[in-house]
Amino acid sequence: MKKAGTCDLKTCFLCQFSIPEWIAAVADHKQHLFYKKNEVIFQEGQPVKGIFFLYEGKVKVHKQWGADKDLIVRFAQKGDILGHRGLGSGERLYTVSATALEDTTVCYTDLAFFEASLKVNPNLTLKLMQFYADELQEAERKMRNLVHMDVKGRLADALLEISRLHNDTQFTINRQDLASFAGTTYETIYRNLQEFIQEKLIAVEGKAIHILNEKKLKKYVG
Repeated sequence: MKKAGTCDLKTCFLCQFSIPEWIAAVADHKQHLFYKKNEVIFQEGQPVKGIFFLYEGKVKVHKQWGADKDLIVRFAQKGDILGHRGLGSGERLYTVSATALEDTTVCYTDLAFFEASLKVNPNLTLKLMQFYADELQEAERKMRNLVHMDVKGRLADALLEISRLHNDTQFTINRQDLASFAGTTYETIYRNLQEFIQEKLIAVEGKAIHILNEKKLKKYVG
C-alpha cells in the first residue's frame, strides 16, 4: 500500500452523498491510497480503524470458511464502500477481509471522521442504511442458495452475477475465486465448467470466460 495521486472528491460513496459544504472537510481528512493486485486492504479480525471507499479497481470481499477456505461475500467496484461491516456497537473488528483483484485505488477515512460525517449528512446515513439492506438481502439469497441449490445452479448464478458486475458477457476470473464465490471447491468448479462448455453455454480461454447462452444458464438458477 502506498499513497496515490489526487482524488476528484466526486467518485466515492462518501463524496457522492455528502452535502457540498462537507466536501472540504472530506478533502482534509481522507487519504488516497494505492494497492497492488492481490494486496490485502484489510484482514478479518483486525480492529476497525477506518472505512475504505473504492475509487478505482475491483476488490473481493471474503470471509474465512473452515480451516483453509474462503467464501467470497461479494465483489466490490468503483464507488463502493468497504469495511462498514465492522461498525457495530460491540467490539469493532473487521468481520471480512478485502483483497485487490487488480491494481486498486481507495479513499480512506478514520472511523471518527466517518461517524461525524453520518451525523452531519442525513442523505449519507440513509444511503448507508439502504446499502446495508441490499447487502443483507444478497447475503440471505446466497445463504439460501448454499443450502438449497446444487453446485451447477450456484455456478450458473455466480457466472451471471460476475457478468452483471462487469456489464459484459466476457470477463476474467481465476478458478479459485470462482469456486469461493460459488461456495464449492476448485475441482468441482473445473468439472462443472467443462460440462457447461460441452453444453455450449460458455466458452473458456485461459482465465477468460465468455457466456454464450445466458437464457439456458438462468434455467439452472431457477
